[in-house]
Amino acid sequence: MNKDNKGNKAYLKDADRTYQVEDYDREEQVSKGLSTSHEQVSDTYMEGFTDGKIDKVDEEGDLKTHNGEKISKTPYKS
Repeated sequence: MNKDNKGNKAYLKDADRTYQVEDYDREEQVSKGLSTSHEQVSDTYMEGFTDGKIDKVDEEGDLKTHNGEKISKTPYKS
């Protein structure tokens, strides 16, 4: 069994990372994952998730109405 201590230390460095605003502009996989997770948490916090609806927006992304599509409570099945 080949133990690559240098590789293990790299994993530990990534495991200790927390979200930074700069992660949105970085191309690293860890940065992309952190920024995506941060976006999802922010959206859930702002929109809520109990009996929520997805807002309707126009082509420019401006809010049209809060009476959008109902958020499904059915768990995802693969």
